[in-house]
Amino acid sequence: MADEEKWGVAHIHASFNNTIITVTDLTGAETIAAVSGGHVVKQDRDESSPYAAMQMADELASRVRDAGFEGLHVRVRGPGGNRQRNPGPGAQAAIRALARAGLEIGRIEDVTPIPHDGSRPPKGFGF
Repeated sequence: MADEEKWGVAHIHASFNNTIITVTDLTGAETIAAVSGGHVVKQDRDESSPYAAMQMADELASRVRDAGFEGLHVRVRGPGGNRQRNPGPGAQAAIRALARAGLEIGRIEDVTPIPHDGSRPPKGFGF
């Protein structure tokens, strides 16, 4: 039997207050590693910065490689719902840092939740 590459899924939740990266197996059932902005920086205001995202991705990449994964599919999620739909500043930096750390990047997809006429937006939202 040939050696098959082992792939996982990196779930990147990038809001404007924090960035959280979780790596699971392809089914999403088993979490391999997880890290957030609070793990790598001291100030709360820096949790969503691109620098924090790069540090998180480097730490995560070493854990994922130790678990035997060669590549990752990436799912990026912004705040969504009634809030802003585009992801925060840490999303792109995290993807680049994962690629630079030697992991192969497969599919990149946006999984930001989109409301289907759900609750009414807050007053002053600008619509």
